[in-house]
Amino acid sequence: MALPLSHIKVLDLTRVRSGPTCVRQLADWGADCIKIEAPDEVDTGKGMGGARNGPDYQHVHRNKRSITLNLKHPQGLAAFRRLVEQADVVVENYRPDVKDRLGIGYDALAAINPRIVLGSISGFGQDGPYARRPGFDQIAQGMGGLMSVTGLPGQGPVRVGIPVADLTSGLFCAIGILIALLERERTGKGRWVHTSLLEAMIAMMDFQATRWTMAREVPQQAGNDHPTTVPTGLFHTADGVINLAAGGDEMWRRIVETLDIGAEAQAPELATEAARSTNRAKVNAVLQSKLLQDTAESWIERLNKAGVPTGPVYSMDQVFADRQVQHLGLSFPVQHPTLGEINLVRTPIQMPGVTNPRRPTPDRGEHTDPILAEFGFSPEEVAALRAEKAL
Repeated sequence: MALPLSHIKVLDLTRVRSGPTCVRQLADWGADCIKIEAPDEVDTGKGMGGARNGPDYQHVHRNKRSITLNLKHPQGLAAFRRLVEQADVVVENYRPDVKDRLGIGYDALAAINPRIVLGSISGFGQDGPYARRPGFDQIAQGMGGLMSVTGLPGQGPVRVGIPVADLTSGLFCAIGILIALLERERTGKGRWVHTSLLEAMIAMMDFQATRWTMAREVPQQAGNDHPTTVPTGLFHTADGVINLAAGGDEMWRRIVETLDIGAEAQAPELATEAARSTNRAKVNAVLQSKLLQDTAESWIERLNKAGVPTGPVYSMDQVFADRQVQHLGLSFPVQHPTLGEINLVRTPIQMPGVTNPRRPTPDRGEHTDPILAEFGFSPEEVAALRAEKAL
């Protein structure tokens, strides 16, 4: 059975993480994603994104094919333009001025192939005062406001434990590409889709950002507590910690009943949702005192049975040992020619009847000759490009 995106051909010019994350969304659903890399001897970005056989690189570049092409060489650039003639999508995450300097901006690509969709990810946007600044995930976390609300109250700015700006800008760009491909079915024309780490980060601030834009409220650090919903946060039990997430009077009633704190709940500070919202410390102290009397496993079972969202706080090894995670099959084996069998993390999207491809990250230039042949290059042309060091 053909995979949902098997008719889409993608030229992948990306590196590091945001761009490769975008392309991986397409590759995981069957798009023919051709990773275009500089020849080994001219690659100035080695190591960007981690060692090739390391977990990071293997995760982000799976299900792609690889060719080498020197875009700084006139013949290499000409070869790339020939690939564009038959492609559906080009994805890049250069600084905005680089693609124009190479002559592969949207207008140039659309002149070759009006159906082409160009997906671009930058640090700060394609224009504006910061457009030419180098972008990096942690910089976007700081500028987008995330670090100001992460961590314990008074602790000072804290970065989150994943490259969230990189990852979400990749996801947003992939969504934009899919929208443009859908529109192309109606218009016959492609589009330029672009986002940035900064735009993605501010979008991910979601209600925290809107607290400012609507109410001029500057969100503060709340630590393990939810910034607005009480009680929601981290609590200690007799043998570990749990997350408890519950807001509103009905959830509060269930907590009171399950923890048997009816008498304590009569206190004015706990009697109404509004009172609990302004007396978080008192609410948490009452719950904490009771939760210390039993184990994490027991409270998780009892509170969930009562309909109160409660869960453990796992280390990564515990995540993949959890029975629900194992049931969902969130990791899958891939056979790598050098590493042997490795386990990667699958896409979180499930589509019954579709089995996602399971191909390892390719070696640099592993598919150069067959891919160029598919695009109409003769063996003699390939040999000439190689002799000129354009491949």
